[in-house]
Amino acid sequence: MSMPEYNLHYEITGGEPIYGDIHCMGAKNLATKVMIAAILGESTTTLYNVPSIGDVDITVKMLRSIGADISWENNVMKINPKTVHSANVLMPDSRTNRIPILLLSILLQKFDHVVVPHVGGDKIGERNITFHIEALKSFGASIVYHDNSYKASKNGKLRKSHINLPYPSVGATETCIFLGVLAKGTSVIKNVAIEPEIIELITMLSSMGAIIIIGNNREITIHGVDRLFGTEFTIIGDRIEAVSWASLAGASDGKIRVSGIKPGLLCNFYPYYQMAGCGYTCISDNIIEFFRKKKLSPVSIETDVYPGFATDWQQTFAIMLTQAEGISVIHETVHDNRMSYLKVITELGANVQSSTSCLGSVPCRYRSLNHEHSAIIAGKTHLKSIKESIKIPDLRAGLAYVIAAAVAEGKTILSATDQIHRGYGNLTERLKNTNLKIKVYPISE
Repeated sequence: MSMPEYNLHYEITGGEPIYGDIHCMGAKNLATKVMIAAILGESTTTLYNVPSIGDVDITVKMLRSIGADISWENNVMKINPKTVHSANVLMPDSRTNRIPILLLSILLQKFDHVVVPHVGGDKIGERNITFHIEALKSFGASIVYHDNSYKASKNGKLRKSHINLPYPSVGATETCIFLGVLAKGTSVIKNVAIEPEIIELITMLSSMGAIIIIGNNREITIHGVDRLFGTEFTIIGDRIEAVSWASLAGASDGKIRVSGIKPGLLCNFYPYYQMAGCGYTCISDNIIEFFRKKKLSPVSIETDVYPGFATDWQQTFAIMLTQAEGISVIHETVHDNRMSYLKVITELGANVQSSTSCLGSVPCRYRSLNHEHSAIIAGKTHLKSIKESIKIPDLRAGLAYVIAAAVAEGKTILSATDQIHRGYGNLTERLKNTNLKIKVYPISE
């Protein structure tokens, strides 16, 4: 495990192409989910390729707060659920983790009354938990919000349910799966998320004894079973992280070799990367080399649920588009407040205009709601550092700022680096095999 880079500054000296090798960690958006899924088993689960990141640290603390016996060494984690004795989850020293709402469904399989702390998460929009609450009620649970906590209860075994999700939310899909695997009867969930991390979670639960059938048109059928058992499972590489390093290579006109990621996980990213003037080479079944092939060209992108362009890709990709010749457009359709990071980019010299209009054709939940969820990027612009330190607002914006600092002329100071540690771990250690000039020092200096 790496030490969290809390209460620190990053000092990045930019303006040069970035070259080198970076190993991609296990997927953040899967690791914490399979960790809590292990609590559903009746014996020990062993997880491989567990990333040393802040969100995993936080999840370990929450699971230990309910009694789970966890060992973690060299990216291998063993979770023994037999020692779980409490359904009152304690929130550790960070409130930017959304695992508690998923623990409601997990713990309701073991206890009749469950208490979890108020849901945190990045400040990127409402991220309403209504879908989760309605799913819990549909499976037979009752839930109230009181004293900054969610309290759920049930009378006997959870029952089967037929649910048509209003939106293919990843979190709501996970909640429904966790509720259905041990519920009495057969559940059918429609309009589910089908991200690779969801498919991997289903694969893990199936190896534990769950019966989950993936159907057509975003539909899954879950035959509830009486018991689940421990398993062994390897976490896939993080496709969000891989795209971040690809964007760094493209933005800086460098070349970065990323290991630990299956090339097939990025099939819905490559076309946009190529249209922008970049290229990639699949060195092996888990190594991809990213580079710029020619002058960058403008691209229009619209984020969407999988298999669309991922919402977690647009921030780092936007930095690359500031270096493209012409007008690029980004239409964010997944979250309602994910453009606020662009203000800092304009201070560095980018020519960016946010808009409340839907600048695209993808059906959008935020049409006419006055949310700034589109952006126009005019390039190419010469980025320069500013004297003031830049506070990192959330995980993905934080990595976008790192890339902007790498491109910008001069020294850029970033603070609140714990936000980056949540998903990327100890950045200075992980970038040691590149030529990126990054230093870290305490904020008090």
